[in-house]
Amino acid sequence: MKYYKLLSSLSLAVVLCYAMPVFSVLASSAPAETAQEEPEKGPHRGRMLRDGNFAVELAIFETGVPPEFRIWVSEGGQTVKPQQVSLNVKLTRLGDVVDDINFNPQGDFLRGDMVIYEPHSFYVTVTAQHNGKSYRWEYENYEGRTIIEQAVADAMEIKTEIAGPATLHQSIPAYGAIALPPGSQTHISARFDGEIQRVHVAFGDTVTRGQTLFTVESNESLKPYTIKSPVAGIVTARPASAGEQTQGRTLLTLTDTRQYIARLAVYPADYHKVTTGSLVTLDIEGGDTAVTGTVSFIEPEVRDDQARILWVKVPNTGNSLTAGSFVKAHINVAIVDVPLAVKKVGLQGFRDFTVVYAKVGEQYEVRMLELGREGGEWIEVLGGLAPGTEYVTENSFILKADIEKSGASHDH
Repeated sequence: MKYYKLLSSLSLAVVLCYAMPVFSVLASSAPAETAQEEPEKGPHRGRMLRDGNFAVELAIFETGVPPEFRIWVSEGGQTVKPQQVSLNVKLTRLGDVVDDINFNPQGDFLRGDMVIYEPHSFYVTVTAQHNGKSYRWEYENYEGRTIIEQAVADAMEIKTEIAGPATLHQSIPAYGAIALPPGSQTHISARFDGEIQRVHVAFGDTVTRGQTLFTVESNESLKPYTIKSPVAGIVTARPASAGEQTQGRTLLTLTDTRQYIARLAVYPADYHKVTTGSLVTLDIEGGDTAVTGTVSFIEPEVRDDQARILWVKVPNTGNSLTAGSFVKAHINVAIVDVPLAVKKVGLQGFRDFTVVYAKVGEQYEVRMLELGREGGEWIEVLGGLAPGTEYVTENSFILKADIEKSGASHDH
């Protein structure tokens, strides 16, 4: 299996999945479907099962009712009354789960006593008794099923997990920009007007608290004095130069860049979902990794577009932040524990259903899901999947491609 380790990308895996049969061995019914003729259909569009002159038409009926089996019986071309036949159907599903279905007369047909739940993929065993004779038929009716050897699945990086409880972190999206918080800038001026004799710092310099910024000669005393920095920061403006008069103006601006805020817009439909303290995940333009924080302040007024602005404090680790950078955020609005969930990355489409692929040994088969709430990487499962089922998470599209290639279809 060293060859499989040469697979360098998922796209290559898909190509190989299509091009090389060794990478995928379909369930035993799939190759036969391309070689065998379609099964005979009866007047009710069901599958015809024959033994000499005795015939059974077995159909899945689902018009206005949940899917159920209905059976019509004939002998020598003549209809047999359903009360004269004893009949049973056993459906053996993946994992050796058996549905045992008995039938009751209704009108001119026999009606099964069990819902045929999705997927309609099983090994069918039909037994019947009529006029002292016994009849038996067996056939495969697989759909949405394939087989992939474990070594091949490993090479294609098909990953699985066990379906079970999960904690959903529900969130809403928000957008905004990085900004300096109020009070981050300090404007320096002279206490006594005079002539600037010396400037001790340049634009862009990092200044510590107490560091000398200017030496000024007072116009009144004609004695020099120094202006020291009251805070730490970066020189972001320095309009004054040596030889100039101070004239009561701002001589220098210091900016504290150790912390920024993300200003995020939230619109009316989501106002009530967000409070101070809500956890926020931020993706900042130009950043390599997501940043987490909490809502520290909600501005009391709305913008012209009716958005309210939320603040999230963001430490400037490594001096990587820049005011004005765009931000995409997810604001956590609820934490919900659910008894059964799957990872959203594993979801695929099959017919009109959203499915995951259950794994039993080296066999994979669709499970049609009834879905509920979403949160983060998880989505709640309300039906269609049993707790404890092993299902495909990573690279489930390979299974989808393999099954679609096989052309396996519903047999009604």
